[in-house]
Amino acid sequence: MYRNLIKRIIDVIISFLGIIVLSPVLIVLSIVIKATSPGPVLFKQERVGKNNKSFKIYKFRSMRTDTPKDVPTHMLENPEQYITKVGKFMRKTSLDELPQLFNIFKGEMSVIGPRPSLPNQYDLNELRDKNGSSSIKPGLTGLAQISGRDELEIEVKANLDGEYANRMSFLLDCKCFIGTITSVLKSDGVVEGGTGELHKEETL
Repeated sequence: MYRNLIKRIIDVIISFLGIIVLSPVLIVLSIVIKATSPGPVLFKQERVGKNNKSFKIYKFRSMRTDTPKDVPTHMLENPEQYITKVGKFMRKTSLDELPQLFNIFKGEMSVIGPRPSLPNQYDLNELRDKNGSSSIKPGLTGLAQISGRDELEIEVKANLDGEYANRMSFLLDCKCFIGTITSVLKSDGVVEGGTGELHKEETL
C-alpha cells in the first residue's frame, strides 16, 4: 500500500509545495546563474530511472559549459576547474538539486530513493540490478546520502540502495528525509570527485 500508492501521493504533495514555497529561491538562483556564467540556467542530463528506463534529470547548472559531457564528477580530472563560483556554493548546499522537484512531480523520481545514475555507470547499475534497487524510482535523496554521500565507495552505495529497496517504509523515508536536512546543513560527505574517500582515509 505504502510502496505503490501512499509514497506517490506524498511525493506529489511535497514536490508541489516545495515548488511553490521555494519559487523565490528558484527565481533568484536562476538570475544569479545567468548573470555570472554563460550558458543555460538548467543542466539536463540522461539518467537511469525505474526499471532502467531513462529520463532527463534537471539541475541548476553548476559547471562550465565546456565540462566533458556524461562523465561522473568523480571521474573528472581536477573537477574543481569546471565548477563555477556560484556552482561551488550550490553544490555544497545541495541547492543545485532543487529543480528535481519537477522530476518528482512528473513521477520520474521520488523524494526518497537511490540517487539516479548515469547510463555509463555500468558497475553501479549492474549492482543495482542484482540487489533490486533498479526496480524502484530514483530519489532526490536516500539512505546512501545520509550515510556518507561522496565518501562512500560504489559497492557500499549500491548495498545501501538495495537495503532501502528491501526495507522501504514510511518510517525509513522519514529517517532519510530528516537525515538529509542534517547532512545538508553540515555539508556532510560532500567531496568533489571524491567517491570512496572514506575508504581511502581508513586505509591511510
